[in-house]
Amino acid sequence: MGGTSVPTLSARIAASGPESVGTEVPPTTAGCLRQRPRLIRPDRSDMQGSQIRTASTADSRHPRRLLHDMLLAAALASAMLAAAPAAVADTGATPATSASPASAKPRPAPAARASAAVSTVADLVARLRARAAASQRSPAVRADYLALLRAQGLSEQQLPYPDFAWLRLLFEASRDGGYWNLRWAITDREPNSDAIWRQWQSVRAPAPDRATAVAECDELSAFYAVLARLGGVDGVGLLWPTSNHTVAAWSRPGPPREARIVVPTTLIFLGRNDSFGTRGFDPWKQKRIYPYTRADIAPSQRLPPALAEFLIAQADRYADASGLSLQRLRELREGVLKGALGAGEAASQARRQRDALPAGAQADLAAYAHFIAAMRGRGPELD
Repeated sequence: MGGTSVPTLSARIAASGPESVGTEVPPTTAGCLRQRPRLIRPDRSDMQGSQIRTASTADSRHPRRLLHDMLLAAALASAMLAAAPAAVADTGATPATSASPASAKPRPAPAARASAAVSTVADLVARLRARAAASQRSPAVRADYLALLRAQGLSEQQLPYPDFAWLRLLFEASRDGGYWNLRWAITDREPNSDAIWRQWQSVRAPAPDRATAVAECDELSAFYAVLARLGGVDGVGLLWPTSNHTVAAWSRPGPPREARIVVPTTLIFLGRNDSFGTRGFDPWKQKRIYPYTRADIAPSQRLPPALAEFLIAQADRYADASGLSLQRLRELREGVLKGALGAGEAASQARRQRDALPAGAQADLAAYAHFIAAMRGRGPELD
């Protein structure tokens, strides 16, 4: 298949109908904001010298799905034991107090205290899954969930709260400008997450003002879908709202009908307030949402310790905050990552936003306190 050009998605739909879209490897598209075909090259996992082990190449003596289930089950068991005491104390869903917004202090991240237990992708997913479960106690997370149900006309049985909490955490972490510091840019790479995992292998000292990886819209969407599936939630695939743009979508079966939740991993062609479940794109323009089932990474793949600690600590700091506050912080973080905003200025703007929050918004106040503390040492203060 190497060197063979492939027509754009719109051309393929016109030629064979939407049923042909979606296989184990996501359809090759024109990517973000481009109108030219890509090339399909051999699986990067077969390249000599690659340090990334995909699930299709790692531990080939065992069935791939069995290996994944065994690793994830073992990691989840240990993660629940390690994180349970801390999660109870640090969910952020604390009662309202009379403390002023300025007095909110960053809480110590419970995951960082046990970061030595995280060494593989399976470990990371298990710890994050446990953190997502703890976030269900946050009033802000619950409010976002109920708002989504109302907007989509769905029941809690059709859209389970634990699945929502997991996908919400991943969305806020892995979106462009999210708290894992992923940044969007045109890369002209294949529509999978291989390059993100490779970039992560070289991260030795994550910093709040530096991107951990740079990727295009289809890469970010594939990355999101891979993590969703590794965490046990199926039905997440890729949606092409236009022939040159990709987002993720979560498809839930009925009854009474199939539901499709748009997950905008970038805000291209959308407004600044569009978020999880946006109506800015019509998911029904695509006949089917095919689950992304390509094995981009092996659960047994090891991660740099500093990176793993950063990813988990960031989830601990921000997972309980409201979608609105996370959206505002994302805008500031995106500006810093793209060089359009200095870290000191971002901290100053965040302080002003924090001071307007009500005293009872404890999870939001804590998230702002962490952001301000992270940015404070990365540039001059403006006020």
